[in-house]
Amino acid sequence: MPHIALRLTAAVFLLSLLAVAAPADNAAPVVRFDFETGDLQGWRIIEGGFGMFLCDRPFYHNTPTVRYNKQGKFFLSTLDQPDGSPNDAPTGVAESPVFVLAGREMSFVVGGGSHRDTYVALCTLDGEEVLTAHGINDEVMQRVKWDAPNLVGQRVYLRIVDGNTGGWGHVTFDDFTAQGTIDPAATAANFARPHHVLDDVRMVGMPSPGTPATLRAAIDDLIATFGDRYPHGADFLARLAEVEKIADKSQARAAFRDLQREALLANPLLRGHPILYVSRAQYLRDHHNTETMFQTGEINTGSFRGGGALKLLDLSQGPSSEPRVLLSSTTGMIRDPDVHFAAGRIVFSMRKSVADDYHIYEIDADGGNLRQLTSAPGVTDIDPIYLPDDCIAFSSTREPKYCMCNRHIQANLFRMEPDGANIHQIGRNTLQEGQASLLPDGRILYQRWEYVDRNFGDAQGLWSVNPDGTDHAVYWGNNTSSPGAVLDPHAIGDDGRVICTFGSCHDRPWGALAIVDRRLATDGRAAVIRTWPASAIDTVDHDGFDSYVPLFPKYEDPCPLSDSATGAAGKYFLCSRMTGCGEEMGIYLLDVFGNEVLVHEESPGCFDPMPLAPHSRPPIIPSRRDFNDEAGRFYVLDVYQGTHMAGVVRGAAKFLRIIESPQKRSWVYPWWGGQGSESPAMNWHDFSSKRILGTVPVEADGSAYFSVPSDRFVYFQLLDKDGMMIQSMRSGTMVQSGETTGCVGCHESRLTSPPAAMRSAPIATSRPPSKLAGWFGDAHVFSYTADVQPIFDRHCVSCHDFGKRAGAKLILAGDRDLVFNASYNELWRKGYLHVVGAGPAEHQPAYSWGSHAAPLVQKLLAGHGGPLSPDEFAHLVTWIDLNAPYYPSYDCAYPDNLAGRCPLSDAQLKRLSQLTGVRFADQSSFSGNPGPQVSFTRPQLSPCLAHIADKLSPDYREALSIIEAGKTMLASHPEADMPGFLACSVDQGRERKYADRAAIEKLNRAALREGRKLYDPAVH
Repeated sequence: MPHIALRLTAAVFLLSLLAVAAPADNAAPVVRFDFETGDLQGWRIIEGGFGMFLCDRPFYHNTPTVRYNKQGKFFLSTLDQPDGSPNDAPTGVAESPVFVLAGREMSFVVGGGSHRDTYVALCTLDGEEVLTAHGINDEVMQRVKWDAPNLVGQRVYLRIVDGNTGGWGHVTFDDFTAQGTIDPAATAANFARPHHVLDDVRMVGMPSPGTPATLRAAIDDLIATFGDRYPHGADFLARLAEVEKIADKSQARAAFRDLQREALLANPLLRGHPILYVSRAQYLRDHHNTETMFQTGEINTGSFRGGGALKLLDLSQGPSSEPRVLLSSTTGMIRDPDVHFAAGRIVFSMRKSVADDYHIYEIDADGGNLRQLTSAPGVTDIDPIYLPDDCIAFSSTREPKYCMCNRHIQANLFRMEPDGANIHQIGRNTLQEGQASLLPDGRILYQRWEYVDRNFGDAQGLWSVNPDGTDHAVYWGNNTSSPGAVLDPHAIGDDGRVICTFGSCHDRPWGALAIVDRRLATDGRAAVIRTWPASAIDTVDHDGFDSYVPLFPKYEDPCPLSDSATGAAGKYFLCSRMTGCGEEMGIYLLDVFGNEVLVHEESPGCFDPMPLAPHSRPPIIPSRRDFNDEAGRFYVLDVYQGTHMAGVVRGAAKFLRIIESPQKRSWVYPWWGGQGSESPAMNWHDFSSKRILGTVPVEADGSAYFSVPSDRFVYFQLLDKDGMMIQSMRSGTMVQSGETTGCVGCHESRLTSPPAAMRSAPIATSRPPSKLAGWFGDAHVFSYTADVQPIFDRHCVSCHDFGKRAGAKLILAGDRDLVFNASYNELWRKGYLHVVGAGPAEHQPAYSWGSHAAPLVQKLLAGHGGPLSPDEFAHLVTWIDLNAPYYPSYDCAYPDNLAGRCPLSDAQLKRLSQLTGVRFADQSSFSGNPGPQVSFTRPQLSPCLAHIADKLSPDYREALSIIEAGKTMLASHPEADMPGFLACSVDQGRERKYADRAAIEKLNRAALREGRKLYDPAVH
């Protein structure tokens, strides 16, 4: 049918009202909106617009053979279009005529979305929504009955609100009846007043945008701070006093919002310079907040969506100014801008299409002279910032590695010269380093994701590093359980405060905003002095690593505003924040007084707002490294100093063990549920392989001084005289070639000076640094089957075997099962190992886990099974102290099979399950694991075969033959826990890429040593 006009003449409008209100003979007056007159019966769309609001579609869209459960022919729909298609994108508000409610009961049907911004409301004349109803994310309209005895005799009206553009972002409505009479005069007056319903809807569930008191505080501050530079302050205060006198709630809210925006956007910090920002859509959700790169050829390339621009917004002529485009792309993406200290140029990252990857570019502030600084193929370069010496630091996947708890590529910190020359790595964390900014003293502040013997979800905190890559150090939040992610930090002045985003592990890089004062604490709630929204502060240290996923609205990209002339800093901030339209983000101005005001919004969203203004250049920190790829040096002043060293007697510590946590350079699709998703399986309840680099002595005064190979991600364990762990770092560090760095003690407080007794020269630093004493040879990647199982074979298996009496309690045989081996499965599953696994974020007390706490070691020390040799004891306790790892390598031989480690295909396992009745899928996780069911070493001893009663049956022979086939496969293609292992071809290809990138890094370092310049291909 043709599109029906929504605006009626006054005469037709009045006739419609009279028709709707006409009562039946001898009946109470009834207000009925069933739309069977073929018009809107006096309803008006007061904001936005819809395609076919008055709709006569007979059938549902999703089930086109089923008729709508409407009354009669017509109903209202915010979904339907004139061409018959559905579209959730339109938004708007429609209202009914005003009627005097004569009875308490009302009835109608409503369908569509269950969102907070898709609903039907009953409103009083002041605009207050007193009753609401919505659909259930279904086309079927639900019957709703309202009972409102307190409204009888009052003037009310209906409102349909659709503020949602996503799935089920619509409302359908029909068959409203109530006792009452239409009031034409009240209706006309209601339609004539200003409407800001969509703005109000966007604020539902959002923090208050402010109050007269918060606005007055901000205006007073702006007058005091800027004087004549804020010329209308007195006028704003006078107008605010008038607003407070408005009796009508809706009018008062609207007037306050208008005045608030005008007064706060007159802030000289906004008016003095244009605002640079990125126009783009929010990144699609992926596994983790670091996963916004969608690198070509990686698992999530398909999540990339192009379209964006780098823009300038100049508010000097008022808030209605049109933005100016500096650079745009319809197929690519522009992100992560940073303004040079003199504000004459901008560095940013850009990807021209899905076939490209992100590279670093620079452009002049007027949009001219675009130049490309990096161009390496097959890598991602993002998050660039200018350094004090005009070099550029950025995050890159140039050392390709993957997160241990999944399959996604990660980035580390790199730096280059201003023209893109001599790119080299300055961070060697095994996971992510990104979103860097500068501290006032010239250091780089960045967010870091890394975990050693701890959970993946609460392992993102703030770290600092010198621009040359020396002195990586915790800044805040490394051992805080919630928020799960601390992102995008920016210093506020020079007093230790930063504003950052508190986010979740499994979400986009958004959440709450927070000001953290590091002077108060380096972890936890004590350092958090305010959040946006204010309620988010209660989530710190509570509710887990994904506690900010349900937060609404979400914020990101905070930017402190400051003024060099007045020294004003720390009161006003720009950020990106949800506008209330789905995931659309707008530019907002926040202040510490409690105001939040929208500066600018556009579809699909605004990100990275910052003034295009000169700003102070921090001092240049002299380099403390060389490029010779030689060792660096660590010192510990006193290992007994620390926040979690209670109970450790001075003199107990004899050695430090230095352990490397190697990168994960490969991944598979199947996974092992070892507390998180390991792809492939590595350990029962942890993600890492471990390489022992060696041990060094601890002197009588608790000091240690030693050399460590550079560019290794290492951590330290404190050992007693028996080589048993006292304490472990559970976080990583690194040293650059030629660097000397260190700490006060084990888990020392970073906010206090060393005790006076320590200020004399430690014994260890009075001599040359100790060399690493190897652990049974050179650097040793620990392997359970090579380093531990032989001990059980010699001492335990004669009793603790399948079919033996002691084996009923604990099997210590080394028979290879589907993922690990029998003894490893049994020891973990039955609780003989008291280790931390993928443990909590918080520091653990000395002796609380590891060999000192393990029941297995206690039994052995009590004499069970006879004495072990010193070497055997060392291997066993070291394995436990390393958190009981299993596989020495992330590479695998069976990338398509169970956990990436099983020689049997999924089809073979399915058939074996049918024959034995055992659910082998349960062996993909430690949770609910039934224990070893298959022995590829001795197939006839496989416990799953016991479920087949007749050992001569075809089923038994077939099941045994499947297990024997697995044994044959392992003999010809050993897995990583066996001698003769050869990685699959995909893993070998990834290793080649890693080696190629390492060779390029080596060439660039040679150029730095020799004073030459090397560039990426296609640059210069």
